[in-house]
Amino acid sequence: MKKQTMADLSLILVTFFWGASYYLVDLAMKEMGPLTLNAYRFLIAFIVAGVIAFKYLKDVNKTTLKYSALVGSALFLVYVCVNLGVQRTTLSNAGFLCALTVIITPLLEIIFLKRKLTAKIEISVAMSLLGIVLLTLKENFSINYANLLGDILCMGCGFFYAIDLLLTERAVSSEKVNPFQLGVFQLLFAGLLNLIAAFAFEKPGLPVDNKVTISVLFLAIFCTGAAFIIQAVAQKYTKANRVGIIFTLEPVFSAVVAYLLAGEVLGAQGYVGAALMVAALLFMESNFKFLESKKSKAKKTKI
Repeated sequence: MKKQTMADLSLILVTFFWGASYYLVDLAMKEMGPLTLNAYRFLIAFIVAGVIAFKYLKDVNKTTLKYSALVGSALFLVYVCVNLGVQRTTLSNAGFLCALTVIITPLLEIIFLKRKLTAKIEISVAMSLLGIVLLTLKENFSINYANLLGDILCMGCGFFYAIDLLLTERAVSSEKVNPFQLGVFQLLFAGLLNLIAAFAFEKPGLPVDNKVTISVLFLAIFCTGAAFIIQAVAQKYTKANRVGIIFTLEPVFSAVVAYLLAGEVLGAQGYVGAALMVAALLFMESNFKFLESKKSKAKKTKI
């Protein structure tokens, strides 16, 4: 129980870092491109982790490296989407839409792992879709073309992070994979992919403004290095449904930070949509056995 409590508290801290990261990303991209920022984030995080924990990394095996490459590739897509999305929509929208991972993950399990669609998932998806409509459309329910591309990219972030979680879950369940090494080496692969893309599509350079430098370092050390290593290790000691509930705090943290530091305020319709999405995420990860029992009774009645 102590290990589970520590894992849960660690994941709450990680969730706060991720919630704050939307504001820091927006600040850092005033001087550098999204791919360059990602390259700095992941490679600095890998170097710091490598220096601190070198003796725990030197005996890495091929299986751990294979999964690190897969998870790192998923992270590359996650952060390309989120950085481009933050540039094209509001910080609050980005936080809530990226949190769709909690809804998308079970849907991918249904598609790829052939798990059954439950009543809880159906209700959660319906609530979440309604929340997205209220959050992303204008007050007259017309399409907000100014934020449309950014909103779609942030939803893409939620999709690719769901893939990342499934890959991580599969990886840490293998006896051949060291969760700590996985957490570190995924940073290397994500950083290298971003660096290659940055040289192909941008002109990488060092930040000039001190605020941007501090933002990049905080993103690299806390929001990336510490966060993903903690996540990989913590998933060994806590249950998936508890992790899901904890991750629902991310959009709340992002909205609070956006309000306090960026002065960003949602309209009444936006707050209703955001509340619906948080409710959907919480509902998704709560234990409502009566829904499943009703469904099973209905099947028995038909038989």
